[in-house]
Amino acid sequence: MDKAELRQAILSLLEAELATLTAAAHDAHAEATDEENRSEDKYDMRSQSAAYLAAGQAKLATELGAAIGAYQTLALPAFGPHDAIATGALVTLEVGGEPTVYFLGPHRGGIEVVLGGQTAVVVTVASPLGRQLVGRHLGESVMLPGRTGPALQKISAVA
Repeated sequence: MDKAELRQAILSLLEAELATLTAAAHDAHAEATDEENRSEDKYDMRSQSAAYLAAGQAKLATELGAAIGAYQTLALPAFGPHDAIATGALVTLEVGGEPTVYFLGPHRGGIEVVLGGQTAVVVTVASPLGRQLVGRHLGESVMLPGRTGPALQKISAVA
Protein backbone atom coordinates (compact mmCIF):
# COMPACT_ATOMS: atom_id res chain seq x y z
CA MET A 1 0.00 0.00 0.00
CA ASP A 2 1.40 3.36 -1.03
CA LYS A 3 1.53 5.79 1.92
CA ALA A 4 1.18 8.89 -0.28
CA GLU A 5 -2.04 7.47 -1.79
CA LEU A 6 -3.22 6.52 1.70
CA ARG A 7 -2.59 10.05 2.97
CA GLN A 8 -4.49 11.49 0.00
CA ALA A 9 -7.43 9.15 0.68
CA ILE A 10 -7.45 10.20 4.35
CA LEU A 11 -7.37 13.87 3.32
CA SER A 12 -10.28 13.32 0.93
CA LEU A 13 -12.34 11.73 3.71
CA LEU A 14 -11.49 14.52 6.16
CA GLU A 15 -12.26 17.25 3.62
CA ALA A 16 -15.64 15.66 2.82
CA GLU A 17 -16.42 15.43 6.53
CA LEU A 18 -15.40 19.07 6.99
CA ALA A 19 -17.66 20.20 4.13
CA THR A 20 -20.63 18.32 5.64
CA LEU A 21 -19.91 19.67 9.11
CA THR A 22 -19.49 23.23 7.85
CA ALA A 23 -22.85 23.08 6.06
CA ALA A 24 -24.51 21.69 9.20
CA ALA A 25 -22.94 24.44 11.33
CA HIS A 26 -24.23 27.11 8.95
CA ASP A 27 -27.71 25.56 9.07
CA ALA A 28 -27.65 25.46 12.88
CA HIS A 29 -26.46 29.07 13.01
CA ALA A 30 -29.24 30.14 10.65
CA GLU A 31 -31.77 28.31 12.82
CA ALA A 32 -30.41 29.90 15.99
CA THR A 33 -30.74 33.41 14.56
CA ASP A 34 -34.03 32.86 12.70
CA GLU A 35 -36.83 35.18 13.80
CA GLU A 36 -39.26 32.24 14.02
CA ASN A 37 -37.10 30.57 16.67
CA ARG A 38 -37.15 33.54 19.00
CA SER A 39 -38.18 32.57 22.52
CA GLU A 40 -41.88 32.91 23.15
CA ASP A 41 -41.53 32.52 26.91
CA LYS A 42 -38.86 31.80 29.50
CA TYR A 43 -39.13 28.03 28.92
CA ASP A 44 -38.65 28.14 25.16
CA MET A 45 -35.07 27.03 24.47
CA ARG A 46 -35.14 26.42 20.69
CA SER A 47 -32.78 29.20 19.68
CA GLN A 48 -30.43 28.56 22.61
CA SER A 49 -30.25 24.85 21.76
CA ALA A 50 -29.54 25.67 18.13
CA ALA A 51 -26.81 28.11 19.21
CA TYR A 52 -25.15 25.42 21.35
CA LEU A 53 -25.31 23.01 18.42
CA ALA A 54 -23.77 25.57 16.06
CA ALA A 55 -20.96 26.30 18.53
CA GLY A 56 -20.18 22.60 18.93
CA GLN A 57 -20.15 22.04 15.20
CA ALA A 58 -17.89 25.05 14.67
CA LYS A 59 -15.46 23.61 17.25
CA LEU A 60 -15.47 20.24 15.47
CA ALA A 61 -14.84 22.00 12.16
CA THR A 62 -11.83 23.76 13.68
CA GLU A 63 -10.47 20.41 14.93
CA LEU A 64 -11.01 18.85 11.49
CA GLY A 65 -9.16 21.77 9.90
CA ALA A 66 -6.22 21.16 12.23
CA ALA A 67 -6.25 17.44 11.36
CA ILE A 68 -6.25 18.25 7.64
CA GLY A 69 -3.28 20.57 8.14
CA ALA A 70 -1.42 17.89 10.11
CA TYR A 71 -1.94 15.29 7.36
CA GLN A 72 -0.94 17.75 4.62
CA THR A 73 2.42 18.36 6.31
CA LEU A 74 2.96 14.82 7.62
CA ALA A 75 6.31 13.37 6.65
CA LEU A 76 6.07 9.86 5.24
CA PRO A 77 9.47 8.35 5.98
CA ALA A 78 10.46 4.94 4.67
CA PHE A 79 10.92 2.62 7.65
CA GLY A 80 13.62 -0.02 7.45
CA PRO A 81 13.71 -3.33 9.32
CA HIS A 82 15.70 -1.80 12.20
CA ASP A 83 13.82 1.50 12.50
CA ALA A 84 11.52 2.13 15.46
CA ILE A 85 7.85 2.62 14.61
CA ALA A 86 6.72 6.27 14.72
CA THR A 87 4.03 8.53 13.27
CA GLY A 88 3.86 8.00 9.50
CA ALA A 89 4.49 4.24 9.71
CA LEU A 90 2.33 1.69 7.95
CA VAL A 91 2.32 -1.35 10.24
CA THR A 92 1.02 -4.85 9.54
CA LEU A 93 0.08 -6.95 12.56
CA GLU A 94 -0.53 -10.64 12.19
CA VAL A 95 -2.34 -13.13 14.40
CA GLY A 96 -3.03 -16.65 13.20
CA GLY A 97 -1.86 -15.80 9.69
CA GLU A 98 -4.45 -13.00 9.36
CA PRO A 99 -2.83 -9.62 8.60
CA THR A 100 -4.31 -6.27 9.68
CA VAL A 101 -2.80 -3.01 8.40
CA TYR A 102 -2.59 0.12 10.56
CA PHE A 103 -1.38 3.60 9.68
CA LEU A 104 0.06 5.61 12.56
CA GLY A 105 -1.36 9.08 11.92
CA PRO A 106 -1.31 12.39 13.81
CA HIS A 107 -5.11 12.76 14.25
CA ARG A 108 -8.53 11.19 13.67
CA GLY A 109 -7.87 7.59 14.64
CA GLY A 110 -10.48 5.05 13.60
CA ILE A 111 -10.72 6.05 9.96
CA GLU A 112 -10.74 3.03 7.66
CA VAL A 113 -9.39 3.45 4.16
CA VAL A 114 -9.58 0.87 1.39
CA LEU A 115 -6.94 1.07 -1.34
CA GLY A 116 -6.39 -1.63 -3.93
CA GLY A 117 -8.64 -4.03 -2.05
CA GLN A 118 -6.63 -3.68 1.15
CA THR A 119 -7.98 -1.92 4.26
CA ALA A 120 -5.85 0.25 6.53
CA VAL A 121 -7.07 1.59 9.86
CA VAL A 122 -5.70 4.90 11.16
CA VAL A 123 -4.47 4.83 14.77
CA THR A 124 -2.86 7.66 16.69
CA VAL A 125 -0.14 7.61 19.33
CA ALA A 126 -2.82 8.58 21.87
CA SER A 127 -4.70 5.31 21.32
CA PRO A 128 -3.90 2.15 23.29
CA LEU A 129 -2.65 0.40 20.14
CA GLY A 130 -0.65 3.44 19.05
CA ARG A 131 1.07 3.64 22.44
CA GLN A 132 2.04 -0.03 22.14
CA LEU A 133 3.37 0.35 18.59
CA VAL A 134 5.52 3.47 19.02
CA GLY A 135 9.14 2.51 19.51
CA ARG A 136 8.65 -1.15 18.59
CA HIS A 137 10.42 -2.86 15.71
CA LEU A 138 9.69 -5.39 13.00
CA GLY A 139 9.31 -8.88 14.50
CA GLU A 140 8.23 -7.71 17.96
CA SER A 141 4.75 -8.39 19.32
CA VAL A 142 1.96 -6.39 20.94
CA MET A 143 -0.92 -7.63 23.10
CA LEU A 144 -4.39 -6.68 21.89
CA PRO A 145 -7.80 -7.57 23.27
CA GLY A 146 -9.63 -10.20 21.26
CA ARG A 147 -12.99 -11.96 21.25
CA THR A 148 -11.66 -14.86 23.28
CA GLY A 149 -9.24 -12.82 25.39
CA PRO A 150 -5.97 -10.99 24.82
CA ALA A 151 -4.15 -11.97 21.62
CA LEU A 152 -0.47 -11.61 20.92
CA GLN A 153 -0.01 -9.99 17.51
CA LYS A 154 3.31 -9.96 15.70
CA ILE A 155 4.57 -6.94 13.76
CA SER A 156 5.10 -8.58 10.39
CA ALA A 157 5.76 -5.49 8.24
CA VAL A 158 6.67 -1.83 8.72
CA ALA A 159 6.78 0.63 5.84
